[in-house]
Amino acid sequence: MAKNILIVSSSLRAGSNSELISKEVERGAISAGNNVEFLSLKDKKIDFCIGCLKCQKQGKCILKDDMAQLIEKVNNADTLVFSTPIYYYEMSGALKTFLDRCNPLYIRDYHFREVYLITSSAENSETVYQRAKSGVEGFVECFPNAEFKGVFSGGGLTNPKEIKTHDEILERAFAFGTKI
Repeated sequence: MAKNILIVSSSLRAGSNSELISKEVERGAISAGNNVEFLSLKDKKIDFCIGCLKCQKQGKCILKDDMAQLIEKVNNADTLVFSTPIYYYEMSGALKTFLDRCNPLYIRDYHFREVYLITSSAENSETVYQRAKSGVEGFVECFPNAEFKGVFSGGGLTNPKEIKTHDEILERAFAFGTKI
């Protein structure tokens, strides 16, 4: 059965390594028969959560920005895939802000059951993405019907669009997408 997959790319640089890896995961997921929506945060206005907790009563945020529309996409997806470049061994600020602003979903009947993480980094090691993974796992723990399913990491990528010279990473990303 086809899944409704939402890929959220948090790199603010067009054509970034993490975005290009995510596009390959998207291609793999589509080839496996899934419905996939690719959402880039680079042109979105997303303010910081102000911690008022009104969303916990209303099921929606009081802030007026692009998140009202985006949160519905998150709510209605079966599978979420968050993509981030690794900055200082952590997820991007854009992804953290996005996750914080998903707080209204906490009291709603959200649909997503599976959550994945895609990372790109200059360093190529199994530990470089651990803090980002931990942050996404913390998000998932707040949604008892969801489960963190795994990480795809592309390392050794320092320069913009460098991924285009790493066919082995792109091939692994495509294969990862077919299994989501």
